[in-house]
Amino acid sequence: MNLSPKDRITTSQAAVVIINYILATGILTLPRTSVEKVKTPDVWISVLIGGLIAIIAGIIIVKLSQQFPEKTFYQYSQEIIGKWAGGFLCLILVVYFFSLSAFEVRALAEVTGYMLLEGTPTWAIIMPFMWVGLYLILGGINPIARLFEIIFPITVIIFLLVTLMSFKLFELNNLRPVLGLGIMPVLKGIKTTTLAFIGPEIMLLLTAFMKKPKKAVKAVLIGVSIPIVFYMLTVVFVIGALSIDGVMTRTWPSIDLIRSFESPGLIFERFESLLLVIWIMQIFSTFTITYYAASLGLAQLFKKNIHRFIYGLLPIIYLIAMVPKSINDLFKFGDIIGNIALYLFSLLPILLLLV
Repeated sequence: MNLSPKDRITTSQAAVVIINYILATGILTLPRTSVEKVKTPDVWISVLIGGLIAIIAGIIIVKLSQQFPEKTFYQYSQEIIGKWAGGFLCLILVVYFFSLSAFEVRALAEVTGYMLLEGTPTWAIIMPFMWVGLYLILGGINPIARLFEIIFPITVIIFLLVTLMSFKLFELNNLRPVLGLGIMPVLKGIKTTTLAFIGPEIMLLLTAFMKKPKKAVKAVLIGVSIPIVFYMLTVVFVIGALSIDGVMTRTWPSIDLIRSFESPGLIFERFESLLLVIWIMQIFSTFTITYYAASLGLAQLFKKNIHRFIYGLLPIIYLIAMVPKSINDLFKFGDIIGNIALYLFSLLPILLLLV
C-alpha cells in the first residue's frame, strides 16, 4: 500500500496529532497514579523528567524514520532486519495499537457511565463511539489530522478555564517542602509519569505522511512539550487543592477537584462536565489514531486495501474492550500496555538505528 499525494500532513498537524494522542486518560488518572509512587509533593518533578524522556525517545524514533523517506515502520523494518523478523515486529506493533485503542474506548465508557450516563450498559456507550471513529478513519490520515486541529484549541480554552477556577482552592503549602525527602521518591515516580507520555511512537508512521519530514523533530518537541505543561498544571493544582493524602484516596482526583468548587451566578454550575467534554474528545483522538495505525499496519504488511482491515478490527477492539470486569482490571490492563510500550519504544528504535 503506497501513500498517495493526498496523504500528506503539515508539521503543525503532526504536532497536534502527538498532543491529542498523549492527552488521554492521564488528565484524570495521572495525579493519583504518580502520587501513589512518589508519596511527596514533588510529583511535578517526576512529570517533567518523564516528559523529557518522551522527547528523547521521540527524537530517536524520528531519526530512524528519516532514514527511509515516505516509508512507515511497517515497510522499512523488513528492510533492516529481514522479512520474517520485520513482519513479526510489525505484528507486535499492530497488537499494541489495537489493544491501546480498546483500552481507551473502555476507559471512556467507565468514566462516562460513572459521571454522565449512570446505569447505561457499557456496550451502549462504546458502540456509537466506535462507529463514529470508524467513519472518521475511513477517510485516511487527513480527516484525522484536521479534526485534531479543531479539538486542540477547544481543549486548551476549557482546560485553562477550569485550571483558573481551581485557584481559590489552591494552597501552596500542600506543595512544600520541595525535595523534602530527597531525590529518591522523585525517581520512583519517573516510570509512572513516563507512561503518561505514551504517544511519540506514532512518529514511526507519521514521518512518512509529512510534507516536510525534515521538520519531524520540531513536531515531536512541540507535540510533547505542550502535554508536559498540561500534566504539570494538572498535578500541581490537584495536589495543591486536595493534598497528597486527599489525592491518594480518590479514583478520579481531577474530577473531584472540579466538583469541590462552585461559582454561583455563572451559566455552568457543574464544571466537571466541561472537563469531561475535553477529556472525551482526547480519548476519541487517541482511539482513532491508534485504530488507524493498527489498520494501516495490517494493510501494509499484507499489501491489501486498508478498508477491509478497518472493518475487520472493529469487532476485535470491541471484544478486547469488554474483557476487563471492573475498573481495577482496566487499570491493570492499562499498566500492561504501558509497560510493553516503555520497553518496546525505548529499546527497539535504538537497536534498529544501530543496525
